[in-house]
Amino acid sequence: MKEHARILKILENETGGHSYKSHKYSLDEQERSPVEYGEAANTITWKKRGETRDINTYVPLKELSQQVCKDQLLTYFLDGSRHVYKVDDMGFEKSGTTRKAIYPIIAGQIGVGCCKRENKHMSCEKFKREIVIAMPDIAQSSGKKQGFLTATAQKLNSGTELARISKSGWKFSTILSYKSAKEEKEYNDKGTAKIQTRMMENEQKMVAELVKEKKLNRNNYLIKDGSLEYSPSKEMRSDKREYQKYKNNYDFVIGVSKRFNPEVCLDAKGKADPGFIADLPLYNRTPAAYYAPDYLSGEIGFAVWYIRIRDQTRTRTPFDGVLKVEKILVSGEEVSTGMMNSDLVDILSAHIINERNPVCYGSDLRWANHLYPVYLTEKYVKSHYLSNESFLHLF
Repeated sequence: MKEHARILKILENETGGHSYKSHKYSLDEQERSPVEYGEAANTITWKKRGETRDINTYVPLKELSQQVCKDQLLTYFLDGSRHVYKVDDMGFEKSGTTRKAIYPIIAGQIGVGCCKRENKHMSCEKFKREIVIAMPDIAQSSGKKQGFLTATAQKLNSGTELARISKSGWKFSTILSYKSAKEEKEYNDKGTAKIQTRMMENEQKMVAELVKEKKLNRNNYLIKDGSLEYSPSKEMRSDKREYQKYKNNYDFVIGVSKRFNPEVCLDAKGKADPGFIADLPLYNRTPAAYYAPDYLSGEIGFAVWYIRIRDQTRTRTPFDGVLKVEKILVSGEEVSTGMMNSDLVDILSAHIINERNPVCYGSDLRWANHLYPVYLTEKYVKSHYLSNESFLHLF
């Protein structure tokens, strides 16, 4: 048996599947526009105010950003990333038949890192990396014991080929299961979604660790790269104490997204108004809107607003240089009123504006939407990845 095929052979033996030794390739997408089109399901209506001041127009912040430029409020920066690959097609016998159905085997490298800035110096505060595999749920049918997939993942770590990379901290942590039932979503997408969810769970755990260690407070906020729209598990939501603890973890966390869908922002008449964001002046913010996702039954509310950090005349599109900012409403007053203190919105926005320089111009197509410490954190996390060739060679 060839050493580089050992992992797939173990999966065959343990799951009863048949490897077709298909072409292996990366499923990661190329760089995309900061505009997310066609995702208007989650809408934000400006009519639902998310801050204490009644504001109907842009808020200028240049003067305030200059006033606070010597202060540090944003101390921690967190980024999660994953590289996803199709590594094989496997056939599994369907229950009650001898017919084999073929499903893709999806593997992923997951990295989550948090960097801290202290005395103008950036350093790694926390870092976690792992390799996971997503397989169809049919792979653990036929009366396999509970914990079968996790136990199988541990067997994958026994190969000498993996020992070569385990010195750098990489190992198989678990095997994820995606639904084998036919649905609109393709199997590749189902497997990728499972790995994406795993990455977000790791992000949440890292935030919880920082809170437990009392690292986050009103003088030391954390910027999380991307949205804070996590979906807590059913188990967590059924435990009121744990659910409240989960929400409290985000009291000093803000999510900053480089990509967003401007079509989801509706005016008071319910019509899409992306121009309100496109016309946002430099160093201004929009009013904060209240947003409570339907899929969370309104149990978690957000204050959401947009900030322009780059001059529109120097970017490619009207939405380059605009960031979407989210803050979960945590305190009793915030939850009861559905509003965040406008002074805090201004202060946080001013500090975000001050993070825009130096830029990574020329090294990243998303340069106009990058905050530099977030960019450094992202580069740090991705610098630990195995190359595509080295990773695929494991299979």
